[in-house]
Amino acid sequence: MKLKGKSVCITGASAGIGSATAQYFAQEGCRIALGARRIERLQALRSQLLDLGAESVAVLPLDVQQDSSVTEFYDAVNSDLGSPDILVNNAGLVLGTDHIADGKISDWQTILDTNVMGVLRVCRAFIPKMKQAQRGHLIFVGSISGHQVYEGGGPYCASKHSVKAIYQTLKLELSGTKIRVSSVDPGMVETEFSLVRLGDEDAAKKVYEGFQPLTAEDIAECIGFIASRPAHVNIDDMIIMPREQATVYKVDRSGLEA
Repeated sequence: MKLKGKSVCITGASAGIGSATAQYFAQEGCRIALGARRIERLQALRSQLLDLGAESVAVLPLDVQQDSSVTEFYDAVNSDLGSPDILVNNAGLVLGTDHIADGKISDWQTILDTNVMGVLRVCRAFIPKMKQAQRGHLIFVGSISGHQVYEGGGPYCASKHSVKAIYQTLKLELSGTKIRVSSVDPGMVETEFSLVRLGDEDAAKKVYEGFQPLTAEDIAECIGFIASRPAHVNIDDMIIMPREQATVYKVDRSGLEA
């Protein structure tokens, strides 16, 4: 399916996978709406996307933890694009590495409210118009942590397992409509993720030492591939990991060259 002229809405678009995904769809000549809390980053990204070939770019403030912000974002997107052809539900975060018995309840609340309730708020805002239009593609950015778990990752793993449950349930509930539902579940991707989580640049760099991690662009290409399949094709779930990553926690860090 050709993507040129398609309308694409991306949440959490100010950095990392969201930003790279916006660049991918810009190169395809799409009409794009971006949402994030860091609006100044979106404004800087906008000119870059237009230079890459985007037909149009709207940048909008979005805090998925706030009902009112999601409603205002939806209204603005609907006014600019109508019901989007593609909605990339990407906004999310992670905090800390505490074990369940030791972690802060406030961290759990922030992670779950962003990664789970945020996804839910966005879905509930956009799906009714998609059903009315009888078209659209919901693409979730999940994680390998939605399939496996690891010590110190309790709240994040719980949130991504919840996202998996949401998209799988939606696949059932939207059966009989023309709406496609997909998820991209990456392993280790070198973005701001570890820096935000650990709060230390040196510690964040060590996460990716000894092997070649995925890049945000790798994931953007996977999202683009999913979105560009013929209308009768629905890729349910795509799990992508670096060659050296065998599971969520087993990584070959020998540093051997390809």
